[in-house]
Amino acid sequence: MKIAVGADHKGFDFKEKVKAILGKLGHSVTDFGTNSAEQSVDYPDFGLKVAHAVAEHKADFGITVCWTGNGMNIAANKVHGIRAGMALNVEMAQLTRAHNDANVLTLAGKYTPENQLEAIVSTFLATPFEGGRHEKRVEKIGEEEDREGR
Repeated sequence: MKIAVGADHKGFDFKEKVKAILGKLGHSVTDFGTNSAEQSVDYPDFGLKVAHAVAEHKADFGITVCWTGNGMNIAANKVHGIRAGMALNVEMAQLTRAHNDANVLTLAGKYTPENQLEAIVSTFLATPFEGGRHEKRVEKIGEEEDREGR
């Protein structure tokens, strides 16, 4: 799979770990930056690039990282067709795919347990959308995006 990744300065270290995990799992990675933890940068600059890559089908999934995960999640979810979900543990990763058909995984550099990082990433990527009763809920989100002209 093709995976787009991006992080701000506070998520840089986690992003690098995510890239290593993705490589180990055999995925192709496009890194939208940032390239250092040293200089403060704006999370939307990187989260939006990841989201657009996924929305434009240049990547199958995206993974974003910032300090709390909230900023990246908000930014990514502004892009039409993106359903970004934050996962602080394996169950959240599984459920955001299975129930919400999330196509961007958001991680929190501060709160995501590093010892669960590989399991969270691999679970997110391996879990299919269940559809069924969840499909109509996801469709309602898409209808709102269309109504809002996004």
